[in-house]
Amino acid sequence: MDRDIILKAYASLLDKFPDVERKGKKTPYTSANTYMTSFIGNDGNLAFRLSQEDITTLTESHGAQLMQQHGKMLKDFICVPENLLNDQDLLATFFQKGLDHTNGLKPKKK
Repeated sequence: MDRDIILKAYASLLDKFPDVERKGKKTPYTSANTYMTSFIGNDGNLAFRLSQEDITTLTESHGAQLMQQHGKMLKDFICVPENLLNDQDLLATFFQKGLDHTNGLKPKKK
């Protein structure tokens, strides 16, 4: 999918979450509780950190796959399927689930 389309969908999504700051210039991302919660990968795909339950839901109901970055499978991140980018309400639901999941993790030591 075209990176500009994904950037626009990401910006629209983040407009619904004014307390979440988009960071990164080359690799746009969000974070919470010392963890990255979402990002746009080098391949232009949008990824969310989700619980294993929510990852399973997205893989079974929307054909989503785990995110790959630098040749490695990221077990905690799902590559957001293109059909979800067109449904901002559902996208926001899963983004919120990702925030909730990430905020429930034990913070990393600095």
